[in-house]
Amino acid sequence: MSRKTKIICTLGPATESEAMIRRLIEMGANVFRLNMSHAPHEWAAKMTRIVRKQADDLGANIGVLFDLTGPSIRTGDLATPIELLEGDVVEFRKTGSEPSTAYSTTVNYDGLMSDVSVGNTLVVDNGALLMRINEVTPERILCHVKTPGLMGSRRHINLPGVRLNLPALTEKDHKDLALAVGCGADFIAGSFVRDAAHVRELREAMTSIEGEAQIVAKIEDQEAVRNIDAIIREADVIMIARGDLGTEVAFEELPILQRRIVKRCHELGTRVIVATQLLESMIKQPTPTRAEVTDVMNAAYEEADCLMLSGETSVGRYPERCVDALVRIASRIERSGGHGFGQHAVLREERQKTARAAVSLADSLPDARLIVLTRRGVLANHVAMLRPRTNGFYAFTPTDRVCRQLSLTRGVSAYCLPFSLNIEDTIRRLSEWLLEEKLVSSGTPVVIVSDILTGHFAAKSILLHHI
Repeated sequence: MSRKTKIICTLGPATESEAMIRRLIEMGANVFRLNMSHAPHEWAAKMTRIVRKQADDLGANIGVLFDLTGPSIRTGDLATPIELLEGDVVEFRKTGSEPSTAYSTTVNYDGLMSDVSVGNTLVVDNGALLMRINEVTPERILCHVKTPGLMGSRRHINLPGVRLNLPALTEKDHKDLALAVGCGADFIAGSFVRDAAHVRELREAMTSIEGEAQIVAKIEDQEAVRNIDAIIREADVIMIARGDLGTEVAFEELPILQRRIVKRCHELGTRVIVATQLLESMIKQPTPTRAEVTDVMNAAYEEADCLMLSGETSVGRYPERCVDALVRIASRIERSGGHGFGQHAVLREERQKTARAAVSLADSLPDARLIVLTRRGVLANHVAMLRPRTNGFYAFTPTDRVCRQLSLTRGVSAYCLPFSLNIEDTIRRLSEWLLEEKLVSSGTPVVIVSDILTGHFAAKSILLHHI
C-alpha cells in the first residue's frame, strides 16, 4: 500500500448499498463507521454483514467501528423549528415541566440545572446558536440569545468549560454496545470521554459481555483535554472529534490542540484519528475547498494514523470523490515527508525498543521490507508508531480479527498467515506469498521482527533475511 494514512468512511443513506460499499473499499476505505446516534439496530447489523461480505470478496481486511452516542445533551422535540433573534429569551426545562416563556424546549438531562451557573455560555447545534444563561432554577434555565438562528428538535447542546456530571454510558449505549459485540465490531468508540475512568468503564462493560473490540476514546471537551495523557494511556485509539471540541474551545486554539494531541499520541504510543469536517463542503460540492485541502494535508503531515469522513460519505452527494480526495491529498503529502513526531516516542518496554531497532535497520537498507510477526497486533502498532520510511511494511498474524484491527494503523498492510512451529517454514511461506504478490523480488532484504515464541525463534527478536 503506497498510501500510509488510513481512511474511515461513515455509512448512511448515501452509502448503504452493497455496490457502493464495495466501490469505497476499492477506492481506499479501510474502516466503516456506524454512527449509533442515528443507526437503527437492524440497519447497523445489516451494514456489518455487507461490509464483511464485500471485504471477503475483495480479499481486504476492513474494520467496522460502532460509534456510541454517549451522554450527549439535546433539546427536546419541537412541532416546528423556532426562529430566534438576538435578545430573545429561551427556556430549557426538565421533561414534564410546563413552559413559562414563548420560546421553550425540554432537555434530555435533568441534572443540567444543577451543573450550570448564571453567566455560563450555552451553545446549540455545534455553534449555530450562542446563548448566555441568565437564570437557573431547579426546573429550568433561562437563556439570552446572543446570535440569531433556527433551533430545531434534538439539537446538541454544549457548555464550554462546565463540568457535567453525566454518566460515561447511558442506557442506550449499553444496548448499542451489546449490538456491537454481537456483530463482532472491531472498534467501539466512546463519545464524550472525560477521563481514563470512562474508558475503563466502557472496556469493562464490553468485556463483561465477551466483546473483543478495541476502544476508541473521542476527545470532545475541555475536561478530556485536561486529562489527555491518562486517556491516551488507557485507550487503544484516540479520536480528535473536532466538531464538539471546536465548540468547547476558542476556534483559534483548535489547530494547536489537534497538533498537541497527535504529538502526545505518538509519544505515548497510541493511535490517533483526526475527524469531523475534513471535506464538509463536499457534502454538496464535487470538489473540496482549498482550505479543506490544506486541513487534510496538515493532518496527514502530522502523520495521524487515520482520517475520518462523516456526513461527507453518510449523506453527501459525492462519497466516492471524497475518498478519492483523501487518497490523493494524503498520498501527495506523504511523498514530501511528515512532521516526525514518532522520533520522540517514549520507549518504556523492551518490545518497543526492539521495534525501534528493527525500524532503524529497515530504514538503513536500500529497498528493504519490514515484516512483523504478531499474534495480537501490539508489536505491529509499536513499529508503526515509529513511522518507518519503507513503503513495504507488512504484518502477518494468524487471526482475522487482528488483521482488521490493524486497519486503523498507519502504514501497515496486514495479512492472515498461520504460524508454524518451525520459524523457517513460516518465513518460507511468507516469502513465497510476497513473491507471488510481487511485493518483493529475489534478493530483496527483509527485516523480520517478532515478539512471539515459535520454536527456537525467541521473543523480541529481529532477523535479517534475503528473499
